[in-house]
Amino acid sequence: MDLRKIKKLIDLLEESNLAEIEIKEGEESVRLARTPRGSYAAPPMMPAAPAYAPAPMPMQSPTEAATGGQSKPNAELPDGDVVRAPMVGTFYASPAPDKPAFVSVGQAVKAGDTLGIIEAMKMFNPIEAEVSGTVLKILAESGQPVEFDQPLFVVG
Repeated sequence: MDLRKIKKLIDLLEESNLAEIEIKEGEESVRLARTPRGSYAAPPMMPAAPAYAPAPMPMQSPTEAATGGQSKPNAELPDGDVVRAPMVGTFYASPAPDKPAFVSVGQAVKAGDTLGIIEAMKMFNPIEAEVSGTVLKILAESGQPVEFDQPLFVVG
């Protein structure tokens, strides 16, 4: 593929609000993305921090932050299949504020049923049940931020 075409694609990606673009010409293909698929993109390199900047704190999960670093998430969870957040974002239990929640505690669900949604980068991503069963516990609060791999539901 011609380098000029690739540069034009980069310009197109920068000018649009697209996260990624993929072009195939015959057997050649080019995929450009703002962030790699399924991973965390490190922020761009910044100049050295001023001398008065505080030292960065090690990342902690919400459970570790609340318990002072003593993380025992399994002690809080009932037995069952734990559905975890696949990404960082804002969790919503219903499709709209005036609509009922997707699921409630005690409700039977089938594999593939929508349990909730996570908004990330202005896109709404459904969180689906991985197994059939009954919703034993809802661990996330609607409208609150969630971290990657944070437990959201327990289905048993």
